[in-house]
Amino acid sequence: MADPKINGINIPPAIDPAARPKGVPVQIPPAGGAFRDVLRTAQAPSVQQPLKFSAHAQQRLESRNIRLTSDDVAKMNAMADKAAAKGAKQSLFMMRDVAMVVSIQNRTVITAVDQNSMKENVFTNIDSAAILD
Repeated sequence: MADPKINGINIPPAIDPAARPKGVPVQIPPAGGAFRDVLRTAQAPSVQQPLKFSAHAQQRLESRNIRLTSDDVAKMNAMADKAAAKGAKQSLFMMRDVAMVVSIQNRTVITAVDQNSMKENVFTNIDSAAILD
């Protein structure tokens, strides 16, 4: 069976109106728009949420007496935005003598490690690293 057509354009099954629940309209990009413009609009990042700190990360910061200033957090947010723009999912942020694993997708600091705890430590499940000053 051939893919369904709307106005002579093949519609993939994922957006086939017959496969959609009733009452859900099919969105078709307006004619004449450049593909680049449509793609840019679809991928335009919304205003990024500020980073959150998981309970685990908060515990690590407190137990290791790690203090972050509002300037530090602002730099981390800016770096998370850059990492997201490059497609990172989990990143290791190095800031002075502190290493933090950050979920870029969830905008969450997962854990924090001070310099003494970093020795002979292996960071896994990361796809990027960023060094902040």
